[in-house]
Formats: sequence, C-alpha cells, structure tokens
Amino acid sequence: MEPLTTSQEPRELTADTILELLANRRRRYLLYALREYDEPIELSKLAEQVAGWEHDVPPEDVAKNEYKSVYVSSVQCHVPKLADAGVVDHDESNHTVVLSDNFEQLQPYLQLVMLDEPQNSTLHSALQSGSSDGLIRQIRENVARLKP
Repeated sequence: MEPLTTSQEPRELTADTILELLANRRRRYLLYALREYDEPIELSKLAEQVAGWEHDVPPEDVAKNEYKSVYVSSVQCHVPKLADAGVVDHDESNHTVVLSDNFEQLQPYLQLVMLDEPQNSTLHSALQSGSSDGLIRQIRENVARLKP
C-alpha cells in the first residue's frame, strides 16, 4: 500500500456502510480514539487505548493478551474495513492510521452512538473530556429540543 495520504477522493458513504462500520464496538472505539489525532498514529498506541476502554482500566494496566487481541483484530479486520470505506488512511508498512476526509460523513452518526456508551466508565470519561465543546451535552440538548 502507498504511504498515508488524505488525498483519497471522497465518496458518499451509504447508510448500509455507515451502519456496518458503527455496528462493531471495537471499530467505534478505534474511531473515538482517532478523533484525538491530527497526525498518523501507531496502531499499537490505539490498541492500548481501546483495550483499556474495553476492560475499563487505564491503558497501562491492560493485560498483554487483552492488548494483543485488540491489536491483531484491528490490523486484520477493523482498520482495513475502515480504510476500504475511505474513513481512515492506513499505512501498512509502519502500521499507522489517521482519519480521512470521509470521516466527516460518519462523524454525526458516531456522535449519536456515543450517547449509548456505558456511563461511569473510563471511556465515558474520555469522551466527556475529549470533547472540547461538551459534545455529548450539546447533542443531548439538541435532542431535547426536538422532542415535543
């Protein structure tokens, strides 16, 4: 594969593609983590964060086998699926990944599913603190205004 670029031609994501990408919890967690990076990040670092969220512990407390499970499935399944959809750019030679421009199409749906993540967890805390505008609060307020 060619080195990372964000020059992929944007293509319209279908509803089926969006739902398929967000149907898997580990893929959602990868996307949550990637939102924090503007530059390519090593998959090993992402896997540590995702494994921490999955087991509700700080990344440094993740057991090696738990980390390895996340890393292997990310390399073999989840990142290639996101890359095929054009949501991320993946450099297979050094296992780095970055969000692509197509992520913008997926982001509103990802923000909605964030509301369903477990509260009182390390993930929930990270999503709350990682949102500079209080994203979850903002979405809740918007949804409340829509209700009759």
